[in-house]
Amino acid sequence: MKRSGFTLVELLIVVIILGILAAIVVPQFSDASTDTQVSSLRTNLQTVRGQLELYRLQHGGTLPTVANFVSAMTSKTDADGTVNASTGKYGPYLQAIPVNPINNNAEVVGTANAAKGWVFNATTGDFKASDGQTVAGVATSTY
Repeated sequence: MKRSGFTLVELLIVVIILGILAAIVVPQFSDASTDTQVSSLRTNLQTVRGQLELYRLQHGGTLPTVANFVSAMTSKTDADGTVNASTGKYGPYLQAIPVNPINNNAEVVGTANAAKGWVFNATTGDFKASDGQTVAGVATSTY
């Protein structure tokens, strides 16, 4: 009487092959996740820096302060930069401050703080991710 089926050795070989394939494929997915975060970071930086340049042009070369950055960029403003939602002539420049995809925070601060989303220097106009480092060289340049 002959039984049909797989032997233990055949099953072990299949399991080992699947393990090897998984070891090759799984790191590719983690790299894709990092690439997506970096791409999103680049897009967010490019958008905000472009809107900061528009703000600067429309407000006589001045930039918002760190304290009023969010309101100045997301509301209408007068020519002097005063937030005036009802009669402001300029803006809004952004619907909302984007979330930093590296640390999932949208808060804008004046000095690097890894717990916050972005760092804005109102004197130089430098806007970057607030982790104090670069991600693939993205966060270091000003707009």
